[in-house]
Amino acid sequence: MIVERVTLGERSYDVVVGAGARHRLAAMIPARARRAAVVTQAGVGVEVDAGIESQVFTVGEGEGAKALSTVEHLCRSFAAWGLTRADVVVAVGGGLVTDVAGFAAAVYHRGVDVVHVATTLLAQVDAAIGGKTGVNLPEGKNLVGAFWQPTAVLCDTEVLATLPERELRSGRGEMAKYRFLGVEDLVHLPLDERVAACVRIKADVVASDERESGRRAVLNYGHTLAHALETAGGYDLRHGEAVAIGLVFAAELALRLGRIDADRVAEHRALVAAYDLPSTLPPGSDHGELMTQFTRDKKALGALTFVLDGPSGVEVVPDVPVDAVSDALVAIT
Repeated sequence: MIVERVTLGERSYDVVVGAGARHRLAAMIPARARRAAVVTQAGVGVEVDAGIESQVFTVGEGEGAKALSTVEHLCRSFAAWGLTRADVVVAVGGGLVTDVAGFAAAVYHRGVDVVHVATTLLAQVDAAIGGKTGVNLPEGKNLVGAFWQPTAVLCDTEVLATLPERELRSGRGEMAKYRFLGVEDLVHLPLDERVAACVRIKADVVASDERESGRRAVLNYGHTLAHALETAGGYDLRHGEAVAIGLVFAAELALRLGRIDADRVAEHRALVAAYDLPSTLPPGSDHGELMTQFTRDKKALGALTFVLDGPSGVEVVPDVPVDAVSDALVAIT
């Protein structure tokens, strides 16, 4: 097993990576907890043993389940079962489950401990780590949520063998962004080491900027377009696939702003291709709708704002000209 530490003072916690990591759950449950509310989806199919009295609560599939109504349903179910502030929520699943269960844990009794058992590659390298929880609104992705750090995260690489290839490919979309955040090429590393390398850099960024007041925004590299595509809807895209397109778009935009050269753009395109991910917009994409979504992004403060590569590395760039954004969209159409 590989253990990475997210260092946040009294709220520090371990991320355990390796085959069979889920079997360490009982040892990760806070000592005061007497009950565990296990939140998962019917399709996950991963059983866990918290070592204490437990009950399973299921949430729906798809982005439609990532909603305030799901959080309300969970909290009311917790209350009906008698879950207390001293107990624990255990999220077993991918990013949707950890986002929704983590948010429910953050607001139920104004805060209940949560442990994440991440069962998808995307959750293991990104969603389950760092304490960002939340749900969508019709107006945009992740617009309602809370920062609520887990007490532990278990990334069981053994369960990844059961995932469909497209789900794994989606996870590689999140993995790809780390190449531009300081991680060496991960393509040829063993799976456990690839996941741990991503966890390590995310843990470092989160420790330096827990609530995304500065540096942590770089973890959204490729996500501005990805979230716009997901919010616009109607496209057959997994999250990681949308992020991959977003990485190429961000590179094309940075080129038009003079921040990087054509060779660096080619590097983005080559990495996305190496992970067998898309690099162009879905057919029929509405550029006008995407521009509207850009203005609603969480980073936007009255002007178009993007996370872009540049001479000092990836960073937040405000006041991006509309014409440059339009040209970059055309470049990936």
